[in-house]
Amino acid sequence: MEYKDLAAALKLFSITRPTSLKELKSLHKELVKKYHPDTGCGDNDQIRLVNCAYKILTEYCSGYNFTFSHDEFIEQYPEERLREQFADDPVWGGNKAEQ
Repeated sequence: MEYKDLAAALKLFSITRPTSLKELKSLHKELVKKYHPDTGCGDNDQIRLVNCAYKILTEYCSGYNFTFSHDEFIEQYPEERLREQFADDPVWGGNKAEQ
């Protein structure tokens, strides 16, 4: 796979932000419904492109190696960084015994 293939797949799926596998599957389902030959306006060539793009995107996502590190977790859930940062602050409901 080349980056230009990945970029074309992202463009076809209109993905411009980080997307989960669940969202990717949902987008694929919507596009398949839109271009399926059984719908009155079905387009066989377009459905092939959608399926090819989906294969590229899922292959790319499934090849990602998770490190399960703290930094990666914070990147996925930025609100956790805030919770850790202010957990002991009495203003934010932290350790009230120190008041």
